[in-house]
Amino acid sequence: MNHLGANASLATLATLAVQPIGVFDSGLGGLSILQALRAELPCEDFVYIADSGHAPYGERDDAHVLTRSRAITRYLRDQHNVKAMVIACNTATASAIDLLRLENPGFPIVGVEPALRPAANLSRTQRIGVMATRGTLASARFRTLLDSVPGPVEFICQPCDGLAEAIEQTLQTGDATNLIANCARYTRGMGPFGQNNGQIDTLVLGCTHYPFAQMHLRDLVGPDIHLISTGEPVARQTQRLLQAGAKLRPSGAGQLKLGTTGPQTFLEQAAAQWLAWRGEALSIQ
Repeated sequence: MNHLGANASLATLATLAVQPIGVFDSGLGGLSILQALRAELPCEDFVYIADSGHAPYGERDDAHVLTRSRAITRYLRDQHNVKAMVIACNTATASAIDLLRLENPGFPIVGVEPALRPAANLSRTQRIGVMATRGTLASARFRTLLDSVPGPVEFICQPCDGLAEAIEQTLQTGDATNLIANCARYTRGMGPFGQNNGQIDTLVLGCTHYPFAQMHLRDLVGPDIHLISTGEPVARQTQRLLQAGAKLRPSGAGQLKLGTTGPQTFLEQAAAQWLAWRGEALSIQ
């Protein structure tokens, strides 16, 4: 068993032969970002860490999220010699990315944030729903992002307590009853969806877990509503940074390692379902 504590005192794991890219999230939601990364960068190796034993980030304070983000960053750098890192979590990006970049100069770190500008460009009614964790919506980084969107756009921001956990529960058990109930409650809370004035015609999925609920959200809001997530833009930005630093792997078949501070089986099942990955996840404490 490997150990990942707040001080990142770790037993050495097998290092990948080629410098990989590190990816982490508070749980399984970051697999949606990893899916896009592997599609954009098929030659690259990845190490993905699900910090499920310390989740949910979205309902914890900034100090907790920053402590975990620092520990995982050190772990990925020291034990896997990663050449770049993707924070596949909106809450961790909002709480920790600025300090992590200061503490790791010259090391490429890519974060995720709700895709407000792409949504504003798509919306015709100029009324946009944003589903995100309470931690993301309360962050200074999100408020700055919100203020940066030009034009007479109205964002209806809906904190979605418990939705990420409901998604993980569904990924683990296959029972979507609680997930559908949560999706229904939060879409109702934002107001009417549609193409007419005063209706929401675009919905931003502001947490990396939420694309895994996209099928249920689509059933609730209708076929004509734009659903916007962040996987592809994050993957393209990662590709650009690696190319600029001459760190792209030009050929080969990329390999994937998974690790978790929670139950291994849950991560393995979700990765099999969404990434067609078969293997044993590392158990990290």
